[in-house]
Amino acid sequence: MSIEFKLPEVSEGVNEAEISSITVKEGDSISAGSVVMEVETEKAVAEIECPHAGTVSKIHVSEGDSVPIGAVLLTIAESNGAPAQEEAKSAEPKEEKEEPKAEKPAKEQEPPKKEESKPSSPQPAQQTQPTTSEAGKIPPPATPSTRRLARELGVDLHQVNGTGPGGRITVEDVQGFVRQLTSGGGSGGGGPVTAPPLPDFSQYGEVERRKLSKLERTAASHLSMAWQVIPHVTQHDLADITNLEESRKTFMSTVGKNGPKVTMTAVAVKAAVNALKAYPNFNASYDAQSGELVLKQYYNIGIAVDTPYGLVVPVIKNADKKSILDIAQETTELAIKARDRKLSMDEMQGGTFTITNLGGIGGTGFTPIVNYPEVAILGMCRSRNELRLDQGEIVERMMMPISLSYDHRVINGADAARFVSKLVRSFSDMFQLLTDC
Repeated sequence: MSIEFKLPEVSEGVNEAEISSITVKEGDSISAGSVVMEVETEKAVAEIECPHAGTVSKIHVSEGDSVPIGAVLLTIAESNGAPAQEEAKSAEPKEEKEEPKAEKPAKEQEPPKKEESKPSSPQPAQQTQPTTSEAGKIPPPATPSTRRLARELGVDLHQVNGTGPGGRITVEDVQGFVRQLTSGGGSGGGGPVTAPPLPDFSQYGEVERRKLSKLERTAASHLSMAWQVIPHVTQHDLADITNLEESRKTFMSTVGKNGPKVTMTAVAVKAAVNALKAYPNFNASYDAQSGELVLKQYYNIGIAVDTPYGLVVPVIKNADKKSILDIAQETTELAIKARDRKLSMDEMQGGTFTITNLGGIGGTGFTPIVNYPEVAILGMCRSRNELRLDQGEIVERMMMPISLSYDHRVINGADAARFVSKLVRSFSDMFQLLTDC
């Protein structure tokens, strides 16, 4: 007897995944619980365990394929009649129970037909209908990643004209719709810009094409949209961290030796929360449709983490209620999970402000792109010793460059300068930082 093993639910709200690696081949014998492949969602990687024992008779997907939840991954010839049959009976009803949740009653029989063959492009849209449709409306065709972007931006897909095959709504369609709502307020102005086709580079020499991972494609799409929608301005300054750095190193070599490593990023999280409380407009989102500013009464700080697989931004929730030691511990744990590709979707959602620290690499300043729908982001660069004049005397001080990019639609230059000045004072005065906490 043959068993069809289908892609199970990877995490809540994820309707599609990309096959990043397949760890078995046709003819392999596997035991129940064996890892047969890894799949990549928009922000994380998950191992897929097969609950069936037997021989892999057919692999229905290839590395790089994007497949919906419930798509057939493997056909397995049972090696032991009773156990495999029991697993099939216990697993298949679960799939059947999940399908009605993803379809209207009249459509209940349609998904199984599509799952018997290689998943076609309309299938993800059908499976995600319940999460995006409104009462009495038929959900427009769109991939799960497009629907997710629309939810993040607050876009009703019924109002978007699809330019993809069969009228399918693409990520670019959603981005263009948002740009129109902002009335040309994006950095480029003049509405959407379509990149011209690339020339044939092979005429100049040898080239190689590498397909971007799902994570890289998602990041590229989001950053492109944020840059075009938000009119960016960046405020630069230098923070004197001489006393702060001395205190940090002393703490880490004495009482904090056996605790979490207190980095400048952890300190910056606390300093940012204090500045956000003083200037609430920075802890907000701009609703272009209503012309309102959504002021958030919680402080969730995103930390940009560089990984071999791309940039991810885990979020420290309720940072205002945590000590610097708590933040240091959580920052370390999230960074490890990010590099191991073990972050959950919940750990990367809900941010109100983002910090990106390039101090470990170098640089004297840069323009970080605001993490939409936030309205500001703080960039930090490598600190350096500089000679300064202090009460008529030349002294050596450790200065850290900081760069604040912000949405000029809701934040004016004067407020940005005040916000940065408060950050500089917090970094420069350890006592003020501790008392503000």
